[in-house]
This record gives sequence, C-alpha cells and structure tokens, in this order.
Amino acid sequence: MEGTPHNESQSRGSSLLMKALAVAVLLVVAWIAIKVIIGIVSSIFWIVLAVVVVFAVIWAVVTLRS
Repeated sequence: MEGTPHNESQSRGSSLLMKALAVAVLLVVAWIAIKVIIGIVSSIFWIVLAVVVVFAVIWAVVTLRS
C-alpha cells in the first residue's frame, strides 16, 4: 500500500534523515578542508620566516665584518 499516509510520513522522515546526514557530512568535510588549508598556509609562513631569518643573519654578519 504505497499511497497510505504511513508510508508517506516514513518516506518524508527518511528523506529528512538523509538530508540531515548530508549536511553533517558536508560540515565535517568543510572542517577538514579548513584545517588542511590552515596547515598549508602555516607551513608556507614558517618556511618564508626561516628563509627571512637566514638572510637576516647573513646580512648582519656581512654588515658587522665590513
């Protein structure tokens, strides 16, 4: 009996559950993507900072020797 109100409410309930699950999956994936992007940006920042520190030390040594 596919047209009965019981089956329609059950179908709506499972559809709502599937949408809620889809939203939860999207939120988890977005959270992981944000963490990955922050990690990449942080890595680039620290590499650039290390290069700047090396150049600063070389500049300071050359300046003090002259």
